[in-house]
Amino acid sequence: MQLLGIHHIAIICKDYERSKKFYTEILGLEIKQEIFRAERSSYKLDLTLNGIYILELFSFPSPPDRPSRPEAVGLRHLAFAVTDLDQCIHHLDNHQIRSESIRIDEFTGKRFTFIADPDGLPIEFYEV
Repeated sequence: MQLLGIHHIAIICKDYERSKKFYTEILGLEIKQEIFRAERSSYKLDLTLNGIYILELFSFPSPPDRPSRPEAVGLRHLAFAVTDLDQCIHHLDNHQIRSESIRIDEFTGKRFTFIADPDGLPIEFYEV
């Protein structure tokens, strides 16, 4: 078996419209396709970044909360590379999204910060 790369990441959200707005209007991901699956009463939103398919956003009726703090077993966070962390934080501030204090990666010396998506999932912005 040979892995070629990561195909996509899937996220289940509690409030579909709020999460759709967050990932598209605030983070700037582009909609590739949006499907309503009536048999599941669920949306599936395929999102791209720079033309590359990276994220599926799902809505399901009454999904259970996922504990994330303290650290829980499972996917820890989603990280996006940015070229200017200060500009990124300013953009988030303009949308009333509070970021954590800037940290320094002890191994690379690079700066990064975290926010929470509308459902509290941790999202990292890592300056490259």
